[in-house]
Amino acid sequence: MVVSSTSTLNNRIDEKTELSIIRELCEMLDDNGINYCHWKSNAALDRSASGENDLDLLVSRIDVQRFTQILSRLEFKPALECAKRRLPGILNYYGYDREAERLVHVHAHYQLVLGHDATKNYHIPVEEAYLASSSRNGIFMVPCAEFELIILVIRLMIKHSTWDTVLLSQGRLSKSEKNELDYLLKCSSETRMYEILKENLPYIEPSLFQDCIHMLISTHPVWDRVRIGQKLINCLDAYARQPQFVDCVLKLWRRIYWPVERRVLHREERMQMKSGGLMIAIVGGDGAGKTTVIEKLYKWLSNDFEVHKFHMGKPKWSFLTIFIRGILKIGRSLGLYPFMRAEIKYTKDADQLTFPGYPWLVREICTARDRYLTYIKARRIATNGGLVILDRFPLSQIKFMDGPQIARMTTKFPINKLVRSLINWEEIYYKKIAIPDVLILLHADPEIATRRKIDEIAEEVHARSTEIWEIDWSQTPAIVIDANRSKDDVILDVKRVIWSRL
Repeated sequence: MVVSSTSTLNNRIDEKTELSIIRELCEMLDDNGINYCHWKSNAALDRSASGENDLDLLVSRIDVQRFTQILSRLEFKPALECAKRRLPGILNYYGYDREAERLVHVHAHYQLVLGHDATKNYHIPVEEAYLASSSRNGIFMVPCAEFELIILVIRLMIKHSTWDTVLLSQGRLSKSEKNELDYLLKCSSETRMYEILKENLPYIEPSLFQDCIHMLISTHPVWDRVRIGQKLINCLDAYARQPQFVDCVLKLWRRIYWPVERRVLHREERMQMKSGGLMIAIVGGDGAGKTTVIEKLYKWLSNDFEVHKFHMGKPKWSFLTIFIRGILKIGRSLGLYPFMRAEIKYTKDADQLTFPGYPWLVREICTARDRYLTYIKARRIATNGGLVILDRFPLSQIKFMDGPQIARMTTKFPINKLVRSLINWEEIYYKKIAIPDVLILLHADPEIATRRKIDEIAEEVHARSTEIWEIDWSQTPAIVIDANRSKDDVILDVKRVIWSRL
């Protein structure tokens, strides 16, 4: 094995690319004497400093409480993986860099748990020695190259040089893994590496470790790589979370099932906030920018978290609604009743109102029921830890768009028992729809909103926007955001509000 001399090749970090929240985190860890290091992937520290890579921080268990307090001060939020992917001694935190508008993911490792991505079956109990070897590289503390190389070789052998990984067509190193291995080989002293190996991992013979490196950097027959890999696995047997046989079965099963779950069953296992799920409603008149804001929010959060979005204004039709509206459509096509004109629906003048007909009232009942069913689905997702974003949430203050309509449209006509029953029926559904956890109102001047919404009838847009503009929202739990500004400013404010409540 050829390894260069002890000189360390610093992986320089351009200060211009550092995210402020990451720089501030590292400074606070240093100021408070937290014993930590960025324990892997240090060949690409610049990507970690810029937030492109996750921060894999190994933290001494003595400092866990103070480390967590620092994260909390910087508004990092704890998140949970699904139970089947959760690992002991590893927690996840997310921070929001407001300047870069980017989420930063911190993997907080209190134990060195490593292995194949499907199982992470091995805990190598050398954390304190690993931390003691650390020194500064840019804004981060990093382990000495020799120690990092030892851990990397063990990781790569487990991931790529066992019979089950070869069977799964995972027997070759990726380009990034090769680059990281080459980087550490150039930075390491062979003498120092074997000293660390003997002192901290005496159960791995130097000759076996040298064979492992040869297997990784050179081309060898599959059986040779598997043979050396199995020897290493046998050495680590006492440090496995599961017996070898169970680990192999889990890897094979998850390699088959997880892609099916993702691509066929469409189950994306994403993070959930440890504080629980959240129901977020974005409300505003036409032209206030609701659709744009919701799309940006969904894109921002869904890369990391379990996020769902629902349009309460146009809820998905239930089977009962499809059946009833199908019958009503046939009746309308036969001329049995007229379709309500929108300009009448949105008028404030009671004298212009005409009785819409019982078919229209039945349609409103169907809409109320579908909104309630959508609300139930959204609330259950939030209750079980997901994030839900709702468009056009029905509020009692808003009359024209998404609330109860039957009472308003029949206000100047004699109310018989049937109409009264329909009014009560509709109101019962809306009364069951409680205020969401976070209600954000995009407040836009009707004139500005009308100019923005050029694809719809101006009078309708103006009427709906004017209603929302004239309401006193100070008496409600709504967080009012000025939507007359630029799209980017509005989105930034909405992100800040939501992050403060996650």
